[in-house]
Amino acid sequence: MWTPPVDHPLRRLFTGITEQTFIEALGLADPPLTDYLSDLLSRFISMDAVFRLSHLHGRRLEEVAEMVLEAEAMPPEGRTRREVHRHIGDFTLFWTGLYPEMLRRLRNAVSRDQFIDYCEQGKKSYFIASTFDDEQSPILRRLSREFELVAYGLSRVRQEWDRKRAA
Repeated sequence: MWTPPVDHPLRRLFTGITEQTFIEALGLADPPLTDYLSDLLSRFISMDAVFRLSHLHGRRLEEVAEMVLEAEAMPPEGRTRREVHRHIGDFTLFWTGLYPEMLRRLRNAVSRDQFIDYCEQGKKSYFIASTFDDEQSPILRRLSREFELVAYGLSRVRQEWDRKRAA
């Protein structure tokens, strides 16, 4: 799975739009937060990254409910469980913030996700991921606490993309 390096033009574009939008729309100048979000946007260029989790039997996990079940089946300690919860947080933030119109499709009537509140699950997953003490813990804890604000900020980032594309 390819992620653009920090100096890649696409990554610089994501960083610039995210920083500018968060400063102008939210009055929030926070390089660690905008760096994390720019990295998320860069990773999620590929749908293979968005849906990177798979069941133990190799089937791709497309529902948050399945991802949570998979995470909960893992031993409580360990980096893998943390990364699954971080991915659940990223996944729910991505769809909630950038493409809320897709939530209806992701949570269709035959999906277990129809019973999942993406904001609440994202907050919970980021919190669980933040309990593993490392350099990312503070930003993951913040994403847990401020999930709705960050999702709103990402919705404004998308508006800026749409505006630039229309120009």
